[in-house]
Amino acid sequence: MAKERLNLPSDWHGIAFRVRYQENDPMGVVYHTNYLNWFELGRTEMIRDLGFRYRDMEAAGLLLPLIDASLSYGHPARYDDRVAIYTRITEFSKLRIDYEYKIHLLDEHDTAVGDSSSAGERPIFKRDAELPGTPLTSGSTRHVWVNKDFKPVRLDKQVPALYYALVESLQM
Repeated sequence: MAKERLNLPSDWHGIAFRVRYQENDPMGVVYHTNYLNWFELGRTEMIRDLGFRYRDMEAAGLLLPLIDASLSYGHPARYDDRVAIYTRITEFSKLRIDYEYKIHLLDEHDTAVGDSSSAGERPIFKRDAELPGTPLTSGSTRHVWVNKDFKPVRLDKQVPALYYALVESLQM
């Protein structure tokens, strides 16, 4: 097969949700480690948007541990805020995948981003699109594809359907 031409970074996948009370610290703002949980939500739902579930990847013997993370805080999120997490792929290979995230505060009436509890398709925003909402936090994570023994594996060999779904999404 010829070398794939990947359009990186990818388009943005968005999902909206409300900040839960237990995600706040005594100062009344979202506790910093919760942003990493939200990044995971963004990754999980982006993979789901491509037709795969993390559960099925793990059943196939594929794991995707975090090897690096970065966060930049602009403005805090607070209890009951409606926020969106936008996720996109910035680097991709048969051995590794890197993501970028943006968390935005949404207007109460903004319906441009699908809710985490909504059935059906969520919107995808073009890589250069202005994302709905007010920017709060941004970050990135880097991951490596490994097997259950935590030995690096090639995604195209371990779960070829996922590899080709990712490649196809990056060729659009």
